[in-house]
Amino acid sequence: MARRRQREIPPCSKTYGFPIYCAAWVPIDRISSAAAEEEAAGKKKEGGGEAAAVEETAEKKEQGGGGGEVAVAEEEAAEKKEQEGGQSFHTLDPNWLLVALGGGGGEGRSGVPNVLLIAEFDLISRSLSDTPVFRLGTDADVPYRMAVHPGGDGVVCAFPKSCRWFDWDVPESKKTYKLALKSSAKILTPLEDVGLQLALAFDAEGSILATGGEDGHLRVFKWPSMEIILDQTDAHTTVKDLDFSSNGKFLVSLGNSGPCRVWDLTSSTAIASLPREIGEIFGFCRFSQTRADNPVLYVTAMHGNQAKLVSWDSLSWKRVGERKIGRDPISAFNVSMDGKHLAAGTVEGDITILSSLDMRVQMTVKKAHLGIVTALAFTQDSRALVSTSFDSNARVTVIESQKSSGPNLWLFVLVIMLAVLVYYLRFTGVF
Repeated sequence: MARRRQREIPPCSKTYGFPIYCAAWVPIDRISSAAAEEEAAGKKKEGGGEAAAVEETAEKKEQGGGGGEVAVAEEEAAEKKEQEGGQSFHTLDPNWLLVALGGGGGEGRSGVPNVLLIAEFDLISRSLSDTPVFRLGTDADVPYRMAVHPGGDGVVCAFPKSCRWFDWDVPESKKTYKLALKSSAKILTPLEDVGLQLALAFDAEGSILATGGEDGHLRVFKWPSMEIILDQTDAHTTVKDLDFSSNGKFLVSLGNSGPCRVWDLTSSTAIASLPREIGEIFGFCRFSQTRADNPVLYVTAMHGNQAKLVSWDSLSWKRVGERKIGRDPISAFNVSMDGKHLAAGTVEGDITILSSLDMRVQMTVKKAHLGIVTALAFTQDSRALVSTSFDSNARVTVIESQKSSGPNLWLFVLVIMLAVLVYYLRFTGVF
């Protein structure tokens, strides 16, 4: 009896021991900039004391006394300067990335932990770290959703009953691989005991936070004051997804039934209701992130046994295109930061990356996961895509650059066929 071939697991795919529900790339550059500013401020503060010490040393030199003490002080200063040398947190390798993951087994005694972790990805070797860089248990509460602040302030996570804020913990050693998360003293009071939030998002500037509840309640806040901008208790039966336009003017939301709704945040009102065609079920929504004056809105839909992407114009709020991309329902969707790529994950574990220009498929990874794809996130520079699943697996797919379009293959085939036909006709004496 032939042995069943074992599934080959590439270095870009790793299993972390718990169902993964959410994922986001860590904005290392923003965090490191904040750390550098804090470090500079600390040195400036210390500078006053050091200046006084230097002045005192100079005075002793002029008086001709304390030569031994002066020499010791100078040696200590030189040693301190030498120790502070080397790579600091804000000198980074652009090919070294960190991704935050969250999930777990939920309540009960399943033995599967509820966890937030940080894993490392190396773009050169295209490999995820075997073990997490950092791991934080969240007790009996499983983190279902997360939104990383674009300015590097921290992470908000949605738990079954409330949302909680976590700060980045940058160690004094300034070694990047020791970046961690820590529970914050900041309490998100308006999001305490509100039930599970199925959608979380910051706008591009990080000045607005939106949440969508399992109960259909849509909330939009100013960040970090948590002053309410929009409070719609019956936005949908259940809020499944939401997203900001790149200029922060619009917010789109959709539920498990009914139309997709567009909100103008300057007036805090709904300005458009995007209807479904008969038999359509909307899944996810994302704005393109490049055309601030007229961003394209993408909505995934299931129509009978066909999964498709629908695009909408944000001036007229009319459908402008659609593309069928398969038969399996889409379980995760996202748009790259440069606006060039769309990514869809399916309930069968497949991943498809498409061009946003014409919604044509650029690459497909069949059976990227053994279970439902739960989350997709592009890196800030759009070079890679992380995907996660209930199978406890995280995978990073590097986006291959598209080669400049050369002669069409089908044109070559057509020319060859015509040449063969002409040769045959001449050989048979037809002309």
